[in-house]
Amino acid sequence: MPHLTRPLCCVASLIVGLTGGAWSLRAASSPGPVLFNRDIRPVLSDKCYACHGPDPAHRKGKLRLDLRDEAVAKGAIVPGKPAESKLIARLFSTDPDEQMPPPESHKTLTPDQKAMFKRWVESGAAYQKHWSYEPPIRAAVPAGVNPIDHFVGARLRELGLKPSPEADRRILSRRLHWDLVGLPPTPSEVEAFEKDASKDAYRNLAERLMASPHYGERMAIGWLDVARFADTIGYHSDNPRNVWPYRNYVIDSFNHNKPFDLFTREQIAGDLFPHPTQEQRVASAFNRLLLTTEEGGAQPKDYEVRMMTDRVRAVSSIWLGQTLGCAQCHDHKFDPCKQRDFYSLGAFFADIQEGIIAPREPGMLVTTDAQAAELERLDKELKRVEKQYEEPQPSLAGVFGNWLRGQRDALLRDQAWVALRPVASESAGGATLDTQKDLSILVSGAKPDKDTYTLRLGEVPAKTVALRLEAMPHDSLPSKGPGRADNGNFVVSEALAHVLKSDGSTQAVAFASARAGFEQTQSADKNPYKAWLAAAAIDGDAKGDKFGWAVLPEVGKRHQMVLSLKSPVTLEAQDIFVLRLKQNNGDGSHTLGRFRLSATADASVAESALPSPMSEDLVSEIVAWKPGSNEPSPKLVAFHKGIAPELAGLRQQIADARKAHADYEKGIPRCLVSTSTKEARTVRILPRGNWMIETGEILKPALPAYLMTGYSPPKDRPLNRMDLADWLISRQNPLTARVVMNRVWKQFFGIGLSKSVDDLGLQGEQPSHPELLDWLACEFMESGWDLKHMIGLMVDSHTYKQVSTAPAKLLQQDPYNRLLARQGRWRLDAELVRDNALSIAGMLELKIGGPSVKPYQPDGYWENLNFPQRGYDASKDADQYRRGLYTWWQRSYTHPSMVAFDAPSREECSADRPRSNIPQQALVLLNDPTYVEAARVFAARIVSEGGASVDARIRWAWRTAAQRPPDSQELATMRALLAKHLAEYRSDRAAAESLLATGLKPFPRDVDPAELAAWTSVARVILNLHETLTRS
Repeated sequence: MPHLTRPLCCVASLIVGLTGGAWSLRAASSPGPVLFNRDIRPVLSDKCYACHGPDPAHRKGKLRLDLRDEAVAKGAIVPGKPAESKLIARLFSTDPDEQMPPPESHKTLTPDQKAMFKRWVESGAAYQKHWSYEPPIRAAVPAGVNPIDHFVGARLRELGLKPSPEADRRILSRRLHWDLVGLPPTPSEVEAFEKDASKDAYRNLAERLMASPHYGERMAIGWLDVARFADTIGYHSDNPRNVWPYRNYVIDSFNHNKPFDLFTREQIAGDLFPHPTQEQRVASAFNRLLLTTEEGGAQPKDYEVRMMTDRVRAVSSIWLGQTLGCAQCHDHKFDPCKQRDFYSLGAFFADIQEGIIAPREPGMLVTTDAQAAELERLDKELKRVEKQYEEPQPSLAGVFGNWLRGQRDALLRDQAWVALRPVASESAGGATLDTQKDLSILVSGAKPDKDTYTLRLGEVPAKTVALRLEAMPHDSLPSKGPGRADNGNFVVSEALAHVLKSDGSTQAVAFASARAGFEQTQSADKNPYKAWLAAAAIDGDAKGDKFGWAVLPEVGKRHQMVLSLKSPVTLEAQDIFVLRLKQNNGDGSHTLGRFRLSATADASVAESALPSPMSEDLVSEIVAWKPGSNEPSPKLVAFHKGIAPELAGLRQQIADARKAHADYEKGIPRCLVSTSTKEARTVRILPRGNWMIETGEILKPALPAYLMTGYSPPKDRPLNRMDLADWLISRQNPLTARVVMNRVWKQFFGIGLSKSVDDLGLQGEQPSHPELLDWLACEFMESGWDLKHMIGLMVDSHTYKQVSTAPAKLLQQDPYNRLLARQGRWRLDAELVRDNALSIAGMLELKIGGPSVKPYQPDGYWENLNFPQRGYDASKDADQYRRGLYTWWQRSYTHPSMVAFDAPSREECSADRPRSNIPQQALVLLNDPTYVEAARVFAARIVSEGGASVDARIRWAWRTAAQRPPDSQELATMRALLAKHLAEYRSDRAAAESLLATGLKPFPRDVDPAELAAWTSVARVILNLHETLTRS
């Protein structure tokens, strides 16, 4: 059964000379020249530089081996004289006290490596600058030859090898589809390509796929990995944030073949363009994709440093292929990067306006042209009515003075109220109630959703006829209170009172009425009173205990509720008046934060008009005011204007216009973006990377000195993020074009020309084909950073078109395909595994862009996701069947099926996804509801579209999934599987019904459930085949 079996590679132990990170098929003992970059530096970097490299803090014996002059001056190397070179003596020594590397380092050199060092010194010990720090050189290529084939072919001929033959058209079609759009071809697409006899058939297919909108989706997957795109903040609560429009930007940029230099500038400094477009500002969300926190106990300075270092690591990995994070605590041990370089790069991002320990802001509105036009219309209407409101109002002439006198009289009557001091106060929810000097009670500590305050009052006026509850603002409360909810509100759901007599008995106290200076009317749709009334606080919870008195939006002001007693109350000696304030709204701690109790025995005071709710400074102004003595403040005049009945209609127009504007905005997506502040945060060198040590030198933005050869940044002004972006894509930067081409090469050939795609430094691997990588880098820059042009060159090469199988001899010589004498084969990426199954089943929703979606997920997977606790609501309808690219990316709980197939959490820049092959992957494909549903929907297609006979249906299914017919053994295996499961499901129809109930899609009722379930088993096997899941 050749197609069903996984190929087994027996990797022989041939020479493959792996010297540290450099890769070569030349044996170390061969007579060819020894080259420093290829043969010597990787070993020095891996075995020696930790103690004898660039980092002075950890250098031993004052010896540097990374610089030739110093190594020669110390006598470690005597060019041409290995017998006199201390380095050679130490390498060959058997004395543990003399041997290098020392035994305790657990690093050793092979005999071949030692011999190579000896030959190198003998030949003069020539050093070379590290290959990736030198400008790329464009080698000549013969006319009419694909440059990739030229360089690959030359290397193969040098080793006496030949390229593999071209793959057949079915394989080429599948390969191009997977690599360029991330979707399998349909059988009809493969058939059309196979029948196309034109000489440009292949190129036309490649160009058509690169013109597809799904090309941008395929290319975006890798970029979102390196950009660490996720829907959540990462740390602590891992709460959501608005960033999905950035994903749209990335997809659109690839689809429109945006030049990579502009792509770079827009992401790092999109907000710094002279007149940034909406697209450029969305692109600048790149800077906001890092991990952040909302944890109240976190240290701001700690997280400020974390955020800065995250950005340096990301930029250095994405564009430079450098591990600059190793220079956070000290100079880099291997690369010539200084700690100063690290923090100077971090200073470029110190201007970004953001909260360090805070929820992320909603972000910028991201509008379509039509939405922008409607917002402009709504804004003009709002400004029109606001302007009308601000104009002089004849209707208020003479009204203000009367109102002011009435308010002053009401406030002066407050003196008839006697403030009460509790002898004891208690919170049922464990909050702390502290009595202040003005006898108000300030609440702190525990913050339950529901609470009951019990106040015991030892002294109240004789013949008390009313109580007053003042809800008072305080700076310690959200929105200054007076409530403890996040919006400053509260809900007093019930007030209850009784007298505790000295003999232990109780005397009931009943309230006759309750009224307040202000009562909330908004958010009252489910309130049976249609408002949050004071009267609801004495209704005995007749209409539910969630409702009562509330004051939104008039928070931050003093409010009053007067509770009139049915009968006057007089306390006798030792009696205690007990008042209980129940607050049972239960929605986000709607409890009182500061309040005061008063009583009066004067019925006229209890029944008089209440003053309007207002801030304390206005209360003071009104009480101090005397007619004719002074002019009222503009603030007081504006306050009256805001409550005057005469302007109620105009205020309602303003409220309606604002609501219309706000409601329309709610339907428009938002995105976090970068905004530059005038006062950048201070960045200093942190000794040992310790954020608590603030003695290091303060730094301004500066570019890494070791990469500045030939480049001169502006010197007449401070550098900013745009200068950083300009340098990254400058022709003088030797790294960016190489790094990008190496990463793109990996996508199309399975492994980078340098395997270490995220490290082209001294610890990285020298390219297998250095001239090819340099040529690609030069062509990339000279083409105007045209990515589609470069991909076209790659897929048009014979190197790309080769078969991925190889004879045993080639596998033995080149087990990892570093010589490129064949194509690679590998399991699809996590997102594409999902897309493949849904596409084969005919379920895939191909809409481009939009918010993230939530595929089926195991129950309870988020049960430990707290602050706040949250549930997982799987997406409905078409959103459940969108491409894997759009999966909701919860950093601390990445979707388990994505994790199973090696998708990163994106907490850090991930340039190189691993490719594992583990049993859990098969279990996901057999049991995850997404794949079970895909299998049963595929089964329904097999039955309805595959023909009448079993064999016809199996052939149809095979062609749909693998674009080829099954061979005889595969056909027999599937036939037997179907028969076995059909018998089982006919004897257990409940099991069949249960299987077919998986997922949202209904199953056809005109098909026997047992038959459909059996075909589902066949479909599950086909979707789980190595061939189905492999790009080959």
